[in-house]
Amino acid sequence: MDVTVSPSVSAGTPAPVQPSDLVNNAADISVIVIYFVVVMAVGLWAMFSTNRGTVGGFFLAGRSMVWWPFTKISADIFSGAIFIRLALGLDLYLAIFFLLAITGLYTITAFNEVGGYDAFVEKYMKAIPSKISDGNITAKPECYTPRADSFHLFRDPITGDLPWPGLIFGLAILALWYWCTDQVIVQRCLSGKNMSHVKAGCILCGYIKLLPMFLIVMPGMISRILYTDKVACVLPSECEAQCGTSVGCTNIAFPTLVVELMPNGLRGLMLSVMMASLMSSLTSIFNSASTLFTMDIYTKIRKKASEKELMIAGRLFILALIGISIAWVPIVQSAQSGQLFDYIQSITSYLGPPIAAVFLLAIFCKRVNEPGAFWGLVVGLLIGLSRMITEFAYGTGSCMEPSDCPTIICGVHYLYFAIILFVVSIIIILTVSLLTKPIPDVHLYRLCWSLRDSKEERIDLDAGDEKEVPEDSEDKLEIETPQKNKSCLRKTYDMFCGLEQQQGPKLTKEEEAALKMKMTDTSEKPLWRTIVNINGVILLAVAVFCHAYFA
Repeated sequence: MDVTVSPSVSAGTPAPVQPSDLVNNAADISVIVIYFVVVMAVGLWAMFSTNRGTVGGFFLAGRSMVWWPFTKISADIFSGAIFIRLALGLDLYLAIFFLLAITGLYTITAFNEVGGYDAFVEKYMKAIPSKISDGNITAKPECYTPRADSFHLFRDPITGDLPWPGLIFGLAILALWYWCTDQVIVQRCLSGKNMSHVKAGCILCGYIKLLPMFLIVMPGMISRILYTDKVACVLPSECEAQCGTSVGCTNIAFPTLVVELMPNGLRGLMLSVMMASLMSSLTSIFNSASTLFTMDIYTKIRKKASEKELMIAGRLFILALIGISIAWVPIVQSAQSGQLFDYIQSITSYLGPPIAAVFLLAIFCKRVNEPGAFWGLVVGLLIGLSRMITEFAYGTGSCMEPSDCPTIICGVHYLYFAIILFVVSIIIILTVSLLTKPIPDVHLYRLCWSLRDSKEERIDLDAGDEKEVPEDSEDKLEIETPQKNKSCLRKTYDMFCGLEQQQGPKLTKEEEAALKMKMTDTSEKPLWRTIVNINGVILLAVAVFCHAYFA
């Protein structure tokens, strides 16, 4: 039988609006159309202003990016798809858009709906779904009752869903992997105009990273208060009816609040902003992934590939990556009890720690060598994949339908697993490195901490294995000249694909040396160095305060 909660909670759950009616108005549609017109204009401007016909231009934006633009594929696609599905009533696979950004107006409106912060805390703890039994099964209280530690960052190390040791140490490892080695971040830093722009961009990202707590997490919790039966559904049949997923509907909390709460016009604006966020995120990821494939794999297979061939290979890889990502969406949909955040962090915990271990040791321990790094990565990857594949095979389940995955494997919280995997990877890296030949210092100048100030000329580790390159090789730095003797159709195709520029006269030795110096210069102007450094300290202090306040 159904159990009804107190009137104060049930009365606060408005009747859901039909998705097909949400943006069926001139104001929302006009905003979205204007957005796409602006995006197309910016895209065409970028197409003509950026040299995309060379590897450096396509993969690193010509090394001209300034600091203010530096801010996971299936997860991005799925989260955006949820929003568009609710807003437009489209099929999941036709609604491939991302959910990320939000405005202060929206957050203030959400808090006003529940009566302010104090009322928000009180009502959230009472937000219990009305349907906890369907006659066949009855949910356990812990499956539908808000956690007692819902408003605390530091939670019980054993029973907490986000244990505090994992939060401090496990997430630190994942942050080390993401911010220091993830290709999306690294590529944007490499494309920076100078070192001050790179540092300023990272600091800006850090400031922005403080906002989701207030602009996404808390509004999502407000959504549970306003739409309890939908967001906090507990019965598999009820969840299936509400969001199409039997494991839970917490993923729709944030987009539900947006599409239900925003007035006409603003809803279209929010939709446009979210699509912009998705497009920015996905293009960065696809570009970075194609860079890794093209420069680290394809060039090993085709050692004499021309720039044009590399450009085509990178674009074809992006198409393949899109297909694989869309095919992975159903796994994202049902993983980690339907909680997207836990899915992202768990996958990162299984795959990221070995990379973080290699990076950390490579910077601070010059005794680490290639065999140590290789075996640390391989063994660490196999361990992480074993946990991930086992978890996917058994399924993560939900509170109502727990997984049968053995406790010895899946019973260890993913953040604890990240710590264990990180330590194991470090042990393997150091052990193998100490048992094999060290790398001479001549190959390490300015690449590790102890040799960071060296003025000696560094010799590339692979220099001895490289064959002599003829003077007319395509690897020389070159400038572009316009295409000639091509049909209009072919010119249009080449322009769209970034292949319209041909190699032209080679740079002189002096010009080549000056360009190389510009690309490798890490000096900073004293004023801007001081400004970014002060902001780095302020950012750290604010982050520590926020963690302590919500501990």
